[in-house]
Amino acid sequence: MFTDTDIARIGEGVIARTLPKPEWTHAAHLAAALWVLTRPHLDAGRDMPGLIRAYNEATGTPNTDTSGYHETITQASLRGARAHLAARPGANLSHVLADVLAGPLGRSDWLLAYWTKDRLFSVEARRRWVEPDLRPLPF
Repeated sequence: MFTDTDIARIGEGVIARTLPKPEWTHAAHLAAALWVLTRPHLDAGRDMPGLIRAYNEATGTPNTDTSGYHETITQASLRGARAHLAARPGANLSHVLADVLAGPLGRSDWLLAYWTKDRLFSVEARRRWVEPDLRPLPF
């Protein structure tokens, strides 16, 4: 279980590019998304792509057509995180993250319920938002 302090450390570590690369897990991506969504000086949809790209570069992960930053995955995850925050106004981020991780978004393959693998992992989906081709996102 992540504490609010853990979530802040992850979010701040991504921004400062100091989060150890082994800690940049699926759960940490969601923790960072929730943290960024609650920072009034940040616009998650606009700022998260640059933050992730810069973090990747700082930790030796190239942002290419086959690795690193992925626009569709990032924006879909932000939509899911935003929906969970809206459903739990005023809740501690640790409680919201626990709910997220206990549900479908907690699985690293959750997006495959909405996108075919070929479409989700296409160069196009990595570079820009691509709408789901199986069914619409529920949020």
